[in-house]
Amino acid sequence: MIPRYTTKEMGEIWGDENKFAKWLEVEKAVALAQAELGMIPEKAAKDINTKSRFDIKKIEEIESKTHHDVIAFLTDVSSHLGDSSKYLHYGLTSSDIGDTALSLQILDAVEVVEKKMIKFLDLLKKKAKEYAHTVMVGRTHGIHAEPVTLGLKFCMYAFEMSRNLERLAAAKQSIGYGKISGAVGTYANTSPQLEEKVCAILGLKPAPVSTQIIQRDRHAQIISALAITGATLEKLALEVRNLQRTDVKELEEPFAKGQKGSSAMPHKKNPILCERIGGLARVLRSNTITAMENIALWHERDISHSSAERVILPDSFALLDYILDKAYFVIDGLGVIENNMKRNLMKYGGIIFSQRVLLALIDKGMDRDDAYLIVQSTAHDAWNNEGSFKENISKDEKVSGLFSTEELEELFDYNYHLRYIDEIIDRLNNI
Repeated sequence: MIPRYTTKEMGEIWGDENKFAKWLEVEKAVALAQAELGMIPEKAAKDINTKSRFDIKKIEEIESKTHHDVIAFLTDVSSHLGDSSKYLHYGLTSSDIGDTALSLQILDAVEVVEKKMIKFLDLLKKKAKEYAHTVMVGRTHGIHAEPVTLGLKFCMYAFEMSRNLERLAAAKQSIGYGKISGAVGTYANTSPQLEEKVCAILGLKPAPVSTQIIQRDRHAQIISALAITGATLEKLALEVRNLQRTDVKELEEPFAKGQKGSSAMPHKKNPILCERIGGLARVLRSNTITAMENIALWHERDISHSSAERVILPDSFALLDYILDKAYFVIDGLGVIENNMKRNLMKYGGIIFSQRVLLALIDKGMDRDDAYLIVQSTAHDAWNNEGSFKENISKDEKVSGLFSTEELEELFDYNYHLRYIDEIIDRLNNI
């Protein structure tokens, strides 16, 4: 991922320095376990664990000739080990090291985004409670429907983020595996006992069965969990964008002092952060296709997955990490324009109360179809002529006299629609 969208912390996890450090960590664990099992001399294991080091520039120089990154790495490390170098990578294949180390990298990256997701969930819960009774119009198909509250919206996002954390936790469990089972997974030159010991040292679980690689359904699961989380952030950002439109103006993303919205139009306050979240979520989501296609490989393995995941794994984590930061910033500093919410709520004289009026007419003994036509015609008249539904319905000859003034006022009281809001918001206490 380009530096613009990569945080320092996430960039370091996926940088070459950390990648080679993880490779070396696995090699050291293997040497310790092999010495314990009597497969290599103890001195060799000690040398590998105390003298090993690497130089990225030398690795790159060697790889330019060998065209094999693991061999280049091993050649450089071996140059520091003397006679013990012959026991480095003893009985292993490249993927024993690369895939096991990759699991460690992924787990480190998961920890970063998981912390930010928990922090963001806490913010959403806070906002849900803060705006539990901030009334606004609900919209379906982009058209006014019935009253909701801003807190209810945040409540919905909070539960969705909670499910994202559950998905990430499941994917984290699935990816937390290593393999030291050799070229085709038969332990021909290693052993299940060695694999168990190495994985225990590294804090991983041994893959119950592998070919030359850890199977890529595990990696597809983690990419999918990241992508779904990104889709949630896009969903939230899209809502802010829609509600920031000039003709709605109920929410606004933060606009910093000195910030400029347009080179041509000084009045502009554009939701650029929310648009950026949406755009990058698309890129993140597209990586799931490649992740799925990486699952099917030739026989015990090919390397068609390798080049692809060198891009999609770092990029997916970098993207989610970045847009989590931006989403937190937007929601934490969100502008809430309650006066406009109330203005929009009662547009056209309360057409959003049409269902309640319909049910009230039925309760008065009117046939449903007749009641529906009356409510629809009076509501559409208000819509088409910038009028008032409340006035229209009260003057309709078939309705006039059915309701007292107090009853009519009650039908246009939004509190009726929101009487269960606190009960819904209280469900947040379960996550």
